[in-house]
Amino acid sequence: MPVMGGVDAIRELRREVPGARVLVLTTYDTDRDVLPAIEAGAAGYLLKDTPREELLRAVRAAHRGEAVLSPTVAGRLMGQVRAPAQEALSARELEVLRLVAAGSTNREAARALFISEATVKTHLLHIYAKLDVRDRASAVAAGYQRGLL
Repeated sequence: MPVMGGVDAIRELRREVPGARVLVLTTYDTDRDVLPAIEAGAAGYLLKDTPREELLRAVRAAHRGEAVLSPTVAGRLMGQVRAPAQEALSARELEVLRLVAAGSTNREAARALFISEATVKTHLLHIYAKLDVRDRASAVAAGYQRGLL
């Protein structure tokens, strides 16, 4: 979308036309994309590979005010609800994770943040525990998957 992102478009449309029912049709089904769209007021979220008949049923359902989710998206959301709540990373932990994702060594991250290498290591251990991972690469991958990076 050239002018604004989908979530912003949903918000704007719902602000301009409060009764509008927005059905998202997209190729993206990541948590980072789905939740903000629903929070912005989308009535449903379908993937572009949805069969024609199912798409027509979804449009009618959204028109009636019903929530509509593709099976893939519904499965993701159910997995999130069933998963134990994870502790959020602190602002400093996010800074360390961003530096690690950018390729910084512990020493480089320590210099950039004006802290000791031991403190960087401690932050990394906290990050690993909170993200339920074992190493830097997994922490970075989890950071991207969860929309932290």
